[in-house]
Amino acid sequence: MLADPKAEVIRAFGVINTYVPAGHMWYGVPFPGTFIVDQNGIVRSKYFEDYYRDRYSAPTILLREFGSPAGTRETAVQTDHLELKYYATRELARPNLRFTLVADFQLKPKMHVYAPGVQNYIPIRFELAASPNYKALRPEYPKSENLHLPAIQETVPVYQGKFQVRQDVVIAGNDVLQPILAGDRAIKIRGELRYQACDDKICYLPQTIPLEWTLALEPLDRQRVPEPIQHKAAAPGSSR
Repeated sequence: MLADPKAEVIRAFGVINTYVPAGHMWYGVPFPGTFIVDQNGIVRSKYFEDYYRDRYSAPTILLREFGSPAGTRETAVQTDHLELKYYATRELARPNLRFTLVADFQLKPKMHVYAPGVQNYIPIRFELAASPNYKALRPEYPKSENLHLPAIQETVPVYQGKFQVRQDVVIAGNDVLQPILAGDRAIKIRGELRYQACDDKICYLPQTIPLEWTLALEPLDRQRVPEPIQHKAAAPGSSR
C-alpha cells in the first residue's frame, strides 16, 4: 500500500481523476486501474476502464499476463474432431466486475478449423447470448496460420493443434441485478460454439456446441472503513 496524500504519485502516473473538481472531498483520487510493473520499475502493461465502477478481476489480469490457469470449474466436451475445455476466470462475481470466459481447444491429428475472416468457408465462432445481466465484449481469437489445400489450390487461415479463445464479460450494475441479489444470487451465461472441421481429405458437417457458465453473485461491500481513518470533507472555509 502506498500513502499518497498530495496525489503526487497519482499525478506522476497521469491517472488523476479529472472529473472530480478541486475542493471536493474526493479531489486527488485516481482513475481505478492496475499497472503491471517489472523488477526494474518499468510499467509493462496497464488495465483501466472508462467507468470507475468497472474493474478487471485479478484472475483475468493473471491469465492475460502469465497464462495463469484460473483454477475454476471446467466443463469438458469431446467431439469427433476436437476436445474442448471451457471455464471462467471467476466463479464468484459482483456488480460491474470484468472477467474472462476461456475456451481451450485440442484438435485431433490432421484436423483444422477455419479462422475468423476466412472467405467461402464457415469460421469458428464463439458467441454469447444477449442478456441485461452482463455485457459481452468482442471475443479474442489467436493468430491463425495459413494452410495450403492442394486439392483445391487454395490457401486459407486456420487453427490446428492447441489454441485458446477468450471472451471478456462485464457484469451489470447493482440496480439491474437487485432481483438476482434478492433471490438465488446466481447468474447463468449461455452461448454457443460453431465450427466446421476438415482433415486432409474431408470437410465434415458444421457443428454447434451449447455453452453454459453459472456464477455465484455477491453484493458490493458497502462497509465503510473504521471511523478513525475515514476521509471526511473539510469544514466550509477551512484549508486542507
